[in-house]
Amino acid sequence: MPLFYGNKMCVGRLKFNYQFIHCPLLINYVILHLNLIRITMYEYIKGLVAELNPAYAVIEAGGIGYFVNISLTSYSSMKQGEQMQVYLHQVVREDAHLFFGFVTKIERELFRHLISVNGVGPNTARLILSSLTPQELTNAILSENLVKLKAVKGIGAKTAQRIILDLKDKINLSGEIESAEIFAASDNTIKKDALLTLTTLGFAKAAVEKVLDKVTKEKPDASLETVIKLALNYL
Repeated sequence: MPLFYGNKMCVGRLKFNYQFIHCPLLINYVILHLNLIRITMYEYIKGLVAELNPAYAVIEAGGIGYFVNISLTSYSSMKQGEQMQVYLHQVVREDAHLFFGFVTKIERELFRHLISVNGVGPNTARLILSSLTPQELTNAILSENLVKLKAVKGIGAKTAQRIILDLKDKINLSGEIESAEIFAASDNTIKKDALLTLTTLGFAKAAVEKVLDKVTKEKPDASLETVIKLALNYL
C-alpha cells in the first residue's frame, strides 16, 4: 500500500535495525503494525484432544493440530479423544509463538498474574501451577505462606516474597475452583509420562529417573499427577 507524506509518495528504505528510514509516516505505520502484532491474542480453542501429555496437549481444530503447553491441573481435567474448550494465553518470542492452555479461566488468570511478577516467566508460572492447585496457590498468597511457595522448585525466598507482595491485592476470589480429576494409568506408563513431563520442564533426565524410582517405590499406587508433584519436591 503506498504511503504519502504531504503530497508526495513516501518512498523509504526500512531495515530491521531501523537505521535507515526516510519517512516519518512510514515510521508510524511500522510502529502501529508492530504493536498490533504484539497485542494479538486468542481467547480459547475448541476441538479434539488428539494427544495428551502432562506437559502439553495437541488440540485439533479445523484440521490443524495446535501444540498447547499445559499444567498438571489442566491435564487432570482433560481426556484424550474428547472435545474440549481450552482457554489460551499466547507468548510471542523472537524465535517462537507459544500457546499456554488452561481448562478454567481461573487458572489462566492466576498464570497471567504470576508472569506479571518480575522474575517469573511462563515456564516458571506453569511449574508453580503444576505444583499447586489454583486454590492452594491462592491460599498461599493470601495467607503470605512463604514456605508453601518456596517448596516449588526454582522459587526462592525473594521470588516468593515478590509473588505475595505483587499479587495479594490482585487475586480475585470470585468463581469456583474446579476440582481436578485424576485418571488412572499403569506404573510403567506413569513413570514414562512423568519422565517426559519433568524433562520437558527442564530437569536433567538422569536426576529425574533416579527420583522417579524413589517415588514409585515409596508410593506404588500413586497417580501420575501425584508422582510428578512428589518428584518435584526432590528435584
